[in-house]
Amino acid sequence: MNVLNIPVDTALLAAWRGWLAPERQPFYLTGAEADVLGLEALGLETVPRDGLTLTPEARDTILEWNVARGADRVAWLTLADVDALPPASRRALLRAQVRHGRGNVPLGRAFPELGLPPGRFLWRPEQLTAGVLARVVAASSLPCQRSEVPPEVWRAAQEVLPGARALAGTFPQGSAGNCFGTVMGAAGVPGAAGEWMQREPFEAFVHERTRPGGRDDQAGTVLLWRSANGLAQHAAVTLGGGWALHKAAQTWWTPRVVLPTATLIRASRSAGWRLSRRHLLA
Repeated sequence: MNVLNIPVDTALLAAWRGWLAPERQPFYLTGAEADVLGLEALGLETVPRDGLTLTPEARDTILEWNVARGADRVAWLTLADVDALPPASRRALLRAQVRHGRGNVPLGRAFPELGLPPGRFLWRPEQLTAGVLARVVAASSLPCQRSEVPPEVWRAAQEVLPGARALAGTFPQGSAGNCFGTVMGAAGVPGAAGEWMQREPFEAFVHERTRPGGRDDQAGTVLLWRSANGLAQHAAVTLGGGWALHKAAQTWWTPRVVLPTATLIRASRSAGWRLSRRHLLA
C-alpha cells in the first residue's frame, strides 16, 4: 500500500503497529497524581523518571522530549493493567498524560470507524489496520511528490546529489535518520541517512562540503535554518527544477519527501529561525 504516496510493505506496517501499541508503556505522573490514582494499592509500582531508558521508537511515539519535567514518576503499565483500573482512575490516568504532554493518547472521536467512546484511549494492535495506520502516519506530513520530478531533473542532480533519488520517497526503518542525515546522505555520505545525525558532524560536513550561496532552482543548494543562538535546527537540499528534498523531523513516522521548493520552505518556517543557503561542492 501507499502512505503519503510512498510504498509501504507489510513488515514496516507491522513495525508501526508495534510502536503504537506496545505490550507495555510508560505513563507519566506527579507523586500526588500517583497517590490519588492509588496505583500502589493496586500493586502497580511507580519509579523515578530520572534514569528512564526508552528505545528510540518509544521515545518518539510518546514524544518523551515534550513531557513536563514536573511529571517525575513513571508507571510501566500493560493494557491489561490499564483495563483493570476503575473507570474513573483510567480516565484520570489518560487525561494526565495529555496534560503532561505525552503523545500517543488519541481521541476516540477522531476514529469513528472503530466505534469507540469519544474520549482518550490507548491503541490495541487489532485496531491498527493498514488503513488506520496510514491515517495516523499521514496526519503530520505532506504527501511526497517524487513522481512529479522530471527525469531530466534527476539526471542533472546526480553529480552533486548521488544519493538523493534513492532516498526520495522513503520511510526510515525506525527512529534513525533526521534532516541533517538526509542532506548528507543525498550528497553521498555513506550511512548518513540512517543515523540520527548530531549537529557536530553535520556542521563539519557543511564546513567541508559547502560554500555560502546557492540558488533554489539549481541542484545542491543546502537550505539551512538556524535559531537565534546560531544552532542549526533544520536542513533540506534542492534538486533543481523547483524541487527539494527533506526529512521534516527525526521521528519514525516522518518520511523523506520531495516537495516544490517554495512549499518546503513555507512548511519549514518556525518562529525565531533564519534561513540561509549554501551550495554543495561537486
